[in-house]
Amino acid sequence: MCLLYLCIMATDYQIPEPILFNPLKHHLGFIRDFMISKTEVIRNVSDNDLIKELRHLGTSVMDIYSGALPVSRICKEVIEYLFKHNLSDRKTFSEWTGVKMVDYRVVSLSDGSQWTVKYHDNNSRFIHIFPARGSCYSFRVKSNTLKSALIYYIKVGKDYITGDDLNRVRPLMGLSPVRDTIDVEAIVEMIEILRD
Repeated sequence: MCLLYLCIMATDYQIPEPILFNPLKHHLGFIRDFMISKTEVIRNVSDNDLIKELRHLGTSVMDIYSGALPVSRICKEVIEYLFKHNLSDRKTFSEWTGVKMVDYRVVSLSDGSQWTVKYHDNNSRFIHIFPARGSCYSFRVKSNTLKSALIYYIKVGKDYITGDDLNRVRPLMGLSPVRDTIDVEAIVEMIEILRD
């Protein structure tokens, strides 16, 4: 399944070229919409399809934008910034950001949030964006915490969350049982953020 259309939703989540952006990993509004849409149609969605989609979350930590700007507006503002500063073509953009894994730039958007922009070696999607670490309207989470929260909400969904329920669904993602209280608390906190 294409990263750009993780599930059937509003066209707001169709990412315009040349932007590369994974809203399931970095946009709380999208994550909530994804979760709700999967919960509503779970009887028609196989575990394998759901797991395949959630694997796009990776295995490390990520920053999630929790502000009010929709995905389309974020992409539009990044593109407008690059056009305004004559950085919109691939060559100029790559020279500005650098091309090494450690190279990046940070741009500010209309709500004060900051976004990391990196060069991505792809002809049509060479502007990789994600929330800057420590930016306003963003928070950092482990990918396995987010995966656990999503799979729990979609498959179990009970208000009262138990370690047994978490450990029942984590194997679907290939995750080991949660034994550490801190990890359980982080997952429960993420579930509560998703429910708000």
